[in-house]
Amino acid sequence: MNLKAVIMDDVKIKRTIIRISHEIIEKNKSVENVVLLGIKRRGLPIAERIAENIKKFEGIDIPVCSLDISLYRDDLSELADYPVVKDSKINIDVKDKNIILVDDVIYTGRTARAAIEAVFDIGRPGKIQLAVLIDRGHREIPIRPDYVGKNIPTSVREAVLVELNEIDGKDLVKILVHPLYK
Repeated sequence: MNLKAVIMDDVKIKRTIIRISHEIIEKNKSVENVVLLGIKRRGLPIAERIAENIKKFEGIDIPVCSLDISLYRDDLSELADYPVVKDSKINIDVKDKNIILVDDVIYTGRTARAAIEAVFDIGRPGKIQLAVLIDRGHREIPIRPDYVGKNIPTSVREAVLVELNEIDGKDLVKILVHPLYK
């Protein structure tokens, strides 16, 4: 894949996550009942950053848990012959909580659908919301995020790559294009 464009740098990513944090506070009135579930892999550090911002703005610690949706994917057989089972780290009761799923990019909606299914296997939340850093369009399932950092119209031949300091050593959002489709 070749670099087409850098869409967000570390400053823009930080500003965007701060804005999403404020939107979560405003929409949920009281964040005391909110739980952030970061979809592995890059959704987790974004969720942790949102929780840090909410702590800074409201003085309230929001629980953050990791959610691995590998076994809930409807395309599991297409991903590998033998799926790698990772574990979710959800150590709180989700019953009647306002669950906010956090992911880096929403594309087809299949990851969000799998995450919703995983949450209902744990318990029955009061509400489920979705926060994403990037919405690139091309939904195959009728799912719409409640909080969007940036809408980036893309071609299906392109990929959006989010790099986060906690995993990749830097914060960047890039659009990549397959070399055959320059």
